[in-house]
Amino acid sequence: MIENDIFLRVLRGEATERPPVWLMRQAGRILPQYRAVRESLSGFVELVKSPELVSEVTIQPVDELGVDAAILFSDILVIPEAMGLPYELIEQKGPYFPRTLKNIEDVIALDSGKIAADRLSYVYEAIKITKKNLANRVPLIGFAGAPFTLLCYMVEGKGSKTFSQAKKFLYTQPEAAHLLLDKITEATIAYLHNKIEAGVDAVQIFDSWAGSLDHETYNTFCIPYLQRISDALMPKVPVILFCKGAWFSLKELHGIGSSALGIDWNTEPHFVRSITGPSKVLQGNLDPCVLYADHSFIRKTTIEMIQSFGGHHIVNLGHGVYPDTPLDGVKAFVETIKTYRY
Repeated sequence: MIENDIFLRVLRGEATERPPVWLMRQAGRILPQYRAVRESLSGFVELVKSPELVSEVTIQPVDELGVDAAILFSDILVIPEAMGLPYELIEQKGPYFPRTLKNIEDVIALDSGKIAADRLSYVYEAIKITKKNLANRVPLIGFAGAPFTLLCYMVEGKGSKTFSQAKKFLYTQPEAAHLLLDKITEATIAYLHNKIEAGVDAVQIFDSWAGSLDHETYNTFCIPYLQRISDALMPKVPVILFCKGAWFSLKELHGIGSSALGIDWNTEPHFVRSITGPSKVLQGNLDPCVLYADHSFIRKTTIEMIQSFGGHHIVNLGHGVYPDTPLDGVKAFVETIKTYRY
């Protein structure tokens, strides 16, 4: 029995005395404890593959911030690596793939499904250790990257302002693109099933680069695969879809029937409610930069945001917390929510 289950109660559609709160990237450089662990290692990937240390940094924000859920410290790019496309994380630059996908032959050569997922035993071990160390204080969230977002990295080889090479791949090699999306989807479903068996209480799918597409393209290359992932997992745990910038496909995203939709800070809650109705669970959506402001502004803006959602709401940021965000600003944000009452 989880002591603080307000996050799960909201995901089940129950009325609660206040909204729950957690933050994307809450386990990270905003915490001095995390920086101490990180500096003791040779690189980010080493940390991701160290189950005991993953457990430690996953739990740090629960202890320091008092958030209502932990999210397993990991990376969305473990799936491409498990499929046969290794990556590096370069400081100050981000992820980098020495080898990228060029054509359908490259895609055919990738592994998928259980074969790929079973290579990620270090993730499942970290979940088991974390669940033990959490001692049922709060739920544990597992996550994965959405198929399109992973395709972007696997084709581009790195981050991009436009993801023009990834989009070119969709438009000029649609057969190869759909095959790749299918293989990523099968690997992701197997991966998340393994995470659920290891003990996570909910999952979130990050489609970080959804906003680089238009409505028709998103509905063609993204919605069907998100639907498959949601359908495969929903019977077991709640599923949150966070598709940043995909306001143009909110109707279709709502139609998937996931437990909740994450909303970025550019999307008005009233606009979302006009599509989803009042009872859909929504998550978000404070601009992370608000946390640089003074505490009175943080409190005022946070309360206004909560009220704009009108209940059935998980408080979060509209994207991940930035590394240089003042810790006391984050604490003011969390405390405002924990003392708020509907």
